[in-house]
Amino acid sequence: MGLEPFSFFLFLATLTLVAATSRGTYLEIPHQIHLLRPKSGARTNDVPDLSCLSWRLAVETNNIIGWKTIPEKCEGYLGHYMLGQQYREDSEAVAYEAIVYAQSLELAGDGREIWIFDIDETSLSNLPYYAKHGFGVEPFNSTLFNEWVNKGEAPSLPESLKLYKKLLSLGIKIVFLTGRPEDQRSVTENNLKNVGFYTWENLILKGSSYSGETAVAYKSNERKRLEKKGYRIIGNIGDQWSDLLGTNAGNRTFKLPDPMYYIS
Repeated sequence: MGLEPFSFFLFLATLTLVAATSRGTYLEIPHQIHLLRPKSGARTNDVPDLSCLSWRLAVETNNIIGWKTIPEKCEGYLGHYMLGQQYREDSEAVAYEAIVYAQSLELAGDGREIWIFDIDETSLSNLPYYAKHGFGVEPFNSTLFNEWVNKGEAPSLPESLKLYKKLLSLGIKIVFLTGRPEDQRSVTENNLKNVGFYTWENLILKGSSYSGETAVAYKSNERKRLEKKGYRIIGNIGDQWSDLLGTNAGNRTFKLPDPMYYIS
């Protein structure tokens, strides 16, 4: 009988604890939803932008395709991601695995082993442009984007530059394969050299004969032409799935993060 008051008190305390926890207010301890934007709240709390993390995952895994702009509500989230440490760490993880793979290869050393690099958001970063245009929330404006490209001021992606230098040290030759048009060859060459990409085996830009063709079709055909010339594509890195899908993609492909735009 002497334990009954204590048991009742314990029951009330338990109810209080459960109720407080379900409201997300217990001891006011914030719940870290993800590293980019710490949010507080339990299951019943509204956590804005949480769905943007799932959207980015679906985009990067090529489950959401054919999209024209990022969701308007995700502008802040994606801006925080692209300018924050997480984007750097994600890119570093990809470059690290590419380096590990390259170092594991038994190379013939005959000068025919190549690694294909995309340019935009792979070798050169257009973040200074996209930061002023909503990180992909605005519809793509080719006039404004080409004005930016023609300045030749795009910085390098540090992680890709690190991979580039390692591949050269291993005797692997570099081929840049980009969707940029031929009339941007000079500015692209100068931009690449100015930020540390000082040499390459070939720089392939999209000629007028590919007008109306998808990036997958264009890049597949150019890779096929390289292999017909006797090159062996041992690696291929890009930010778009269209850089890596299709035919003659190489022995292994590496996808860098880019949730800002989609190219088919």
